[in-house]
Amino acid sequence: MDHDRRWRPGPPILDMTPEGGFREPAAPKGWLDRALARVGGAALLLAVAAGGLVVVALAFVLLGLLLPVAIGAGLVAFVSIWWRLRRLRARNGGNLPPFVVARRPGP
Repeated sequence: MDHDRRWRPGPPILDMTPEGGFREPAAPKGWLDRALARVGGAALLLAVAAGGLVVVALAFVLLGLLLPVAIGAGLVAFVSIWWRLRRLRARNGGNLPPFVVARRPGP
């Protein structure tokens, strides 16, 4: 294909008045143009609303997938703490201080 014959968009055309204001775009001429403009606007609004609903639905799906993982991790943490306290009670004869502080020797 010859590069000179290829269509290239030109610079944008600004329709301005001599005073420096912008002119309004021409209104649709026929009844079909007006009807298609309204239908197109309604379709755009419907597409944006549907896209928003898709994003919300995707958030619910991800929440539904992550909720069992969070519950499982919490259950594992609870069982781990419960088991360590049970062993500590057995070692100390059932007497637990109100707060357990684990001290490790420094370097």
